[in-house]
Amino acid sequence: MKITILLLFLCLLFAFPVAAQNTYSVKGVIIDTASKTKLLNTSISVLNSKDSILQTFTHAGVGGSFSLNNLSKGKFILLVTYPGYADYVESFTLDSAKSTHNFGQLNMILKSKLLADVIIKGTRAAIKIKGDTTEFDPRAYTIQPNAKVEDLLKQLPGIQVDKDGKITAQGQQVNKVLVDGEEFFGDDPTLVTKNIRADMVDKVQLYDKKSDQAAFTGIDDGQKTKTLNIKLKDDKKAGMFGKAEVGGGTNDYYQSQLIFNLFKAKQKFSLYGTMGNNSRVGLGWEDNQKYGSGDGFQVGDNGDFMFGGENRDDLDSFNGRYEGQGIPLARTGGVHYDSKWNSDKESINTNYKIGSLNIDGTSNNLTQNNLPGSIINSSSGQIFHNYMFRQKLDAVFKVKLDTSSNLQLSIDGTRKHSTTKNSYTASESRNDTLINNSTRDITNTVDQKALNASAFYTHKFKKTGRTFSFSIKEAYSQSEAKGFLNSDIRYYNAQGQQDSIIDQYKTNNLKSSALNTNLTYSEPFSKTFAIVLNYGIGIDNSSADRKSFNASSPGIYNILIDSLSSNYKLNQFIDQAGAIFNYKKGKTVINFGTRVNSVNFHQVDEYTNNVLNRNFINWAPQASYQYNFSQQKMFRISYNGNTTQPTLDQIQPLRVNTDPLNIVLGNPDLKPSFTNNFNINYRSYKVITGQFIGFYGGYALTSNPIVNNVIYSNSGKSTSQYLNLPDKQTSNFYFGTNFFKKIEKLDFNVGLNLNANGNIYYNFVNSELNMTKSYTYNPRLDINKYKEKKFDFYLSAGPTYTISESSLQPLINNNGSGFKADLSGSIYLPGKFQIGTYSNYEYTAKTQSFNQNFSRLLLNAFIIKSFLKTDNLKLQLWGNDLLNQNVGFNRNATANMITQNSYTTIKRYFMLTISYDFTKMGGTTKK
Repeated sequence: MKITILLLFLCLLFAFPVAAQNTYSVKGVIIDTASKTKLLNTSISVLNSKDSILQTFTHAGVGGSFSLNNLSKGKFILLVTYPGYADYVESFTLDSAKSTHNFGQLNMILKSKLLADVIIKGTRAAIKIKGDTTEFDPRAYTIQPNAKVEDLLKQLPGIQVDKDGKITAQGQQVNKVLVDGEEFFGDDPTLVTKNIRADMVDKVQLYDKKSDQAAFTGIDDGQKTKTLNIKLKDDKKAGMFGKAEVGGGTNDYYQSQLIFNLFKAKQKFSLYGTMGNNSRVGLGWEDNQKYGSGDGFQVGDNGDFMFGGENRDDLDSFNGRYEGQGIPLARTGGVHYDSKWNSDKESINTNYKIGSLNIDGTSNNLTQNNLPGSIINSSSGQIFHNYMFRQKLDAVFKVKLDTSSNLQLSIDGTRKHSTTKNSYTASESRNDTLINNSTRDITNTVDQKALNASAFYTHKFKKTGRTFSFSIKEAYSQSEAKGFLNSDIRYYNAQGQQDSIIDQYKTNNLKSSALNTNLTYSEPFSKTFAIVLNYGIGIDNSSADRKSFNASSPGIYNILIDSLSSNYKLNQFIDQAGAIFNYKKGKTVINFGTRVNSVNFHQVDEYTNNVLNRNFINWAPQASYQYNFSQQKMFRISYNGNTTQPTLDQIQPLRVNTDPLNIVLGNPDLKPSFTNNFNINYRSYKVITGQFIGFYGGYALTSNPIVNNVIYSNSGKSTSQYLNLPDKQTSNFYFGTNFFKKIEKLDFNVGLNLNANGNIYYNFVNSELNMTKSYTYNPRLDINKYKEKKFDFYLSAGPTYTISESSLQPLINNNGSGFKADLSGSIYLPGKFQIGTYSNYEYTAKTQSFNQNFSRLLLNAFIIKSFLKTDNLKLQLWGNDLLNQNVGFNRNATANMITQNSYTTIKRYFMLTISYDFTKMGGTTKK
C-alpha cells in the first residue's frame, strides 16, 4: 500500500510541471506569388529573435503546407527560403493568448521579378566574421554613382574616415590598404580609398595583418598591423578607369589631379599626379622610413631586428607631413605595377613615388607649468617654413621554386631633401612676475638616403605543419644636416637684466648599417598542438658625428665647441631566440611563448676616447586565447610583455643647446623598464536583424618606468634628466564599444560608439614627485541613410569629457567638457544637380587653467552639375569654411605642463572644379 501511494505521489509530482508548461505551434502554406503554385520542400526555420539561434526547422510538404510543434513561449523570427526566390522573413510572438500561430498563405517571389516596392525583403549577410577577419559585403550597402571606396567605408560599422582620409577601425589607425591582398602604392592608403570605385569592390576585409613569418607558419608571433583588403569583382579586373580634375578658387587656392589605372587579368598598372595648396590633394604619403642611428630595438616582420632611428639632431627638422598647421603646397606623383605569370608561380610588385611639400604658417602657445608652490606661465610664438622633396622606389619579387618552397626578394630606396626655417619668441612669468623673454632663429638643411634589401625563403615539409624559413635583411641609411642657431635670452631678477646670446653653426652626420638574420622552424606535436622555434643575430654599425662652431668673424664659423661636439662610433651585436606554442582545436585557438634577446652595445667617442659598454637582455613573452563561436561571432584576449631600454639621448651626458632655456642631461645609470600589455576583442553580427556589436580594449602597466626630473631655476631655465622610478607604475588604457543596427521601419542605420582612453604618469619637478591623471571619454552616435540617386546622409556626434589633474597643484586642473559633430550629405535634384555639405562642429569648455571657451563650426558646401549619360563629367562649386571660423586650436596636458595651441590654417575660399571619371571594363564603358 505504501509503495502504491509513493508511486502515485511521484507520478503527480512529475505530471504537474508538464501540465503547467504550455507548448505552441506554427503553421502555414507556401505559394508562388505569380503562378500560385504550391512550393513543395520549401525550407522553414524558426530563429530566436534575441540572438538568431536556430530553434527548429522543417520542409513544406505536399501542397506547400508546413507545421512546427513543441515551441516554447517567446519572440521568434520565421525564415522561409527556396532556391531562386527571395527569402521571406517575419517576426512573431508566442504567448498565452493562443497556442497556434497561423501564418496563412505566405507568398514567395522570384528574385528575377523582385520589384523595388515589394514588402518581402531578402536578407544578405552584410558582415561575416571569420576568425580575426571581419568581412563586409558592399552589395548590402548603398553605393552612389561614381562613389569611391572611401564613401563605402563610411557606411561600414566600426570604421571611421576623417576629412583627411585617415581610417580608424576598432579604435586603431589603419596603416595598410591592400588590393586583392597586394600592396598598392605601398604606404599611402588614400591612393586606394580615393582612387578605386566602390562599385568595383566584391568584399572589404578588415583584419590584423600578421608578419610574413606568422602568415607562413599560421602561428601568431605578436607582430600585427591593422589592415583593410579591397577584393575586386572578377569582371572589374580587366579594363581601365581613372579621373582627371582641375580647379581654381579665390585667395589663389587651386587643386588638380590625374589618376589612371589599367587592369588586365593579373596585371595592374597605375599612375597618378596631384598638385594643390588647399590640403585636399597630395597629402597622403606616410613615409615611415627611419634614418640615423640609435639603440632603439624592436622585432619586425619575419622575426628580424630593427634598430630605432633617433634623429639626435641639434636643430629643428621636418618630418614631411602636413597635420593641419599652416598653408601647404603639395606636389606628388607615382607609378605602380604588379603582375603574376608562369601559372602564378612568379610575381612582382613595384612602386615609384616622387613629391614635394611646402608649409608656411604661424603658431602660438600658452603654457601653464605646475611647480611645487608656484606656477610658471609662458607665452610663445613661432613663424615656420618647412620644405621637403623626396623620392622612393620599391619592388617585391616572389617566386614559387617548387610545390613546397618559396622565395621573396624585396628592395627599396629613398632620398630626401628638407629645409626648415623657424623663428621663435617667448616670455615666462612666475606668479605674474616676468622672469625671462627670448628670441630664437633656427635654420636647418637635411639630406637623407636609405636602402633596404631582404630575402625570405620558406619551405614546407611533407609532414603537415612542419616548416622551415630563413630571412636576411640589410638596411643602410645616411643623413647629413647643417644649419644655424641664433638666440637672445634676457633674464630678469633683483639685480636687473642679464643677456645670453648664441650664434652658432652646426653639422650632424649620421650613418647606419644593420644586418639581421632569422631562422624559424615549426613542428607539430599533434593535429592540434605545434611549436615554432626561431633564432637570429643582428649586427649594427653606426656613426654619429656632431659638431658645433662659433664664429671667428661675421659669417666665418670655424671655432669648434668641444662641449657641444662629439663623434660616436656605435656597434651592436644581438642574439635572439624564441619559442611559441600553438593549440588549435575546433573553435578554440591558444597561443603562448616568449622571445629573448641578448644585446651587446659598444660606443666610442672619437674626440675624447670615452667608451660606453652596455650588455642587457630583453624579454618578450606573449599569450592569447581566441574562441570562434560561429562565422559571425568571435572573442579574443591576448597578453604581451616587452622590455624598454633607455635611449642613447637619455643615457649619454651630451649637451644640446638648441633650446637654451631647456637643457637635457644624460644618466648612464638608467635601467630598463618592463611593460605588460593586455588586450581584449569581441565581435558579433546577426544576419537576420543586421545588428553588429563590437568591444575592444587594452591596458598597459609599466614597472620601473623611466621618468623625467626637471629642475627649474629662479630665472625659468629648466634642466632635465631621466630617472627610474622603481616603487611606482605608470599605466594607460583604451576601450570602446561599437553597436550598429539597421532600423527597418525607418530604413536607416544607427550606430552607438563609446570610447575612453587615459593614463597615469609620474615625473619629478624640482625633485618633488608629481602624479598626473589624464582621461578622455567620448560617446558618439552615428546615423546614416542612403538612397541611390536620391540622397545620402551621415551624422556622427557626441560629447567629450576630459580629466587632467596634477598632484603638484590639486586645486588647479584642466578638467572640462566638449562636444564634436561631423555632418555630411547630399541631395540629388532634377536636371542632374546635386547639393551637399561636409561640415563639422567642435566645442571646448573653459577650465580652471584656461578661462576661455572655444567653439568652431566649419561649414562647407558644394553644388555639382553632372553631364553625359553616365554622369561622369562634373562641374563643382565648392565653398570652404563659409562662416570663416577655421581657427587652429588644441589643448593637451603632458606631465606637469598644460598647453593651449593656436595656429594658422586654411580658411574661407570658393573653388570651381571640373572633373571627368572614366571607366572601361571588359570592353564596355560603364558608370
